[in-house]
Amino acid sequence: MKKASIILFALALSVNAMSQNETDALRFSQNYVQGTARSMAMGGAFGAIGADFTSLSINPAGIGLYRRSEFSLSPTFLSSKTESVYNGTYGDDLRSNLSLSNLGFVMTNKANPRNPESPWRFFQFGFGMNRTNAFHNRHFIQGENDQHSKIDVYLDRVWNTNPANIENDFPYDLYPAWYVYLIDTVRDASGNLVYTSPVPQGDITQYESVNSWGSTNEWVFSAGANFDDKVYLGATFGIPYVRFFRESTYTEKDVNDRYIGFDEWSYTEKLETRGAGINLKLGAIVRPADWIRVGAAFHTPTYFSELHDVWSTKTEAYLEPDYNAKSSPTGEYYYDLSTPLRAIGSLAFVFGKYGLVSADYEYADYSTMRLRAPDYTFRNENQNIRDFYTATHNLRFGTEWRVGPYSFRGGYALYGSPYAHELNDGKRSFTSFGLGYNERSFSIDLAYVHGIMKQDYYLYTSENYSTNPATQTQKTNQFVLSTRFRF
Repeated sequence: MKKASIILFALALSVNAMSQNETDALRFSQNYVQGTARSMAMGGAFGAIGADFTSLSINPAGIGLYRRSEFSLSPTFLSSKTESVYNGTYGDDLRSNLSLSNLGFVMTNKANPRNPESPWRFFQFGFGMNRTNAFHNRHFIQGENDQHSKIDVYLDRVWNTNPANIENDFPYDLYPAWYVYLIDTVRDASGNLVYTSPVPQGDITQYESVNSWGSTNEWVFSAGANFDDKVYLGATFGIPYVRFFRESTYTEKDVNDRYIGFDEWSYTEKLETRGAGINLKLGAIVRPADWIRVGAAFHTPTYFSELHDVWSTKTEAYLEPDYNAKSSPTGEYYYDLSTPLRAIGSLAFVFGKYGLVSADYEYADYSTMRLRAPDYTFRNENQNIRDFYTATHNLRFGTEWRVGPYSFRGGYALYGSPYAHELNDGKRSFTSFGLGYNERSFSIDLAYVHGIMKQDYYLYTSENYSTNPATQTQKTNQFVLSTRFRF
């Protein structure tokens, strides 16, 4: 039963190569909030700490702990490497990127300077940007397949289609393959027209190279208040925006010259997604004693309106002695996405001016993601989301210890797998360390974060043909430098 579910899951993710599906929904729903070097060095466990701009995207009540105005800026360097093993053959690739993970300003005002007896101490307002996910990655997969070709999947799909309708029905994959003679027709013994291909059914070497980049960033507009230095309240209006780019090339080769008339063929796909959404975050932090803080936050689902996909493909065939190529038209589509709501509970222990220990628990149910469009119901895709995704329980831990103006930090975060029924791994873990130097009006912080994620990846899947999964391990190394100016 589990094997059948895995096949259905892989089929759901691969059959609509040029349509919006549950893979896209998950990609733009997952959050791994970055922000400042201080928060990243402590595993992002800032739901009960506050007075750091990252908290505006985690628990907005954290803005209530600011007692002075502040400007922060955090450039970051990210290196991502993916190792793949497909049918016993190893392949890897990496990508690096320099960008901003945080840019923010917080303005702090005394609530009632003429009435020192008022329990309201400060009001705060903040705006800026925190990065919530990064898509910079490359992977390279290679291996022998002695059973079938991706062309067999094409033949499955085109089998009952009149040749005159291929261009209109399958303009991005099957028609280019038809145009360059990867798909052809012959008469069988009964005189019926049947589809065939010069590409061998197996005993070929398969390759895939994928290069992706972009990010999800969130503009935040926040307000907070400090009540008697015991209760801190905050709200954030968020405008996340998506920029995602992917270029992939799938290739099959007759490396050992086993076949006459076939050398290699390839399929290249380019995809670009842009869009923006809105959400609301509410939070509170309570300090029942000087040494303990308890936090709680609620994030509404993010509603992305009119995400815009633009894509195109190119198919090339080296069928000895000929070379043919065909590019598809450019496709585009607008659609909406609702992401899961999030609930966060936090606890921190503060040891005076010497240090602190903090922990966050976060709940997000990915089975509640929904795709929508005015001209398409997404009925199958949304059912797949309900069937193949589940709730996650994410944990973040951090600590900070101070010696004079210097701070030493460490953290660990574990994000649970979003996949139901153990269909895939998908868990992510982050281990982090950092240093800080703090003066009254200026701070500089450095963080290093190492992340790891494992998953199974299928080159292609249909009802009759499925590759063995490529086992992938993605490792990321990130360096963040933050400067903060207080006034």
